[in-house]
Amino acid sequence: MPFVRIDALGADPERLDALGRAVHDALVEAIGIPPDDRFQVLVGHDGTRSTLRYDSDYLGIHRDDGLVYVTITLRSGRTPAQKQALYRRIAELAHSYAGTEPRNVFVNLIENEPINWSFGEGVAQYADSPAPIDSPASVGSPAPVDSPALTGPSS
Repeated sequence: MPFVRIDALGADPERLDALGRAVHDALVEAIGIPPDDRFQVLVGHDGTRSTLRYDSDYLGIHRDDGLVYVTITLRSGRTPAQKQALYRRIAELAHSYAGTEPRNVFVNLIENEPINWSFGEGVAQYADSPAPIDSPASVGSPAPVDSPALTGPSS
């Protein structure tokens, strides 16, 4: 169950929606989350009352005011190859859907464990789920990372 926050400078609602779709589609394609598993916060910054700060040439990548910050919080257990595929696909789809240059797509993944999620009613719905994704019991399991077998009951 990824939780996504997207912050973009000068983004109107249409661009924010396109960026949200790009990130969601990349999550579905690259790491196999269910298509109906979408929880996002989309924030546009106007550059005067709220803004984004960034180094325009950090690591030799030239950024400009088209910069988009994407923060994804998700359960741990993805491989480095899955993460790299996700970053690549987010950049590709952000360009295709929203016209955002790939050089301006900054992604940060934050991983956590099942106990760190409550979907409402003050309950940790995943607390009693089978072995966490990165536990020894789940290593080598053929189930997709966010399959019902690993995520507990669906809502």
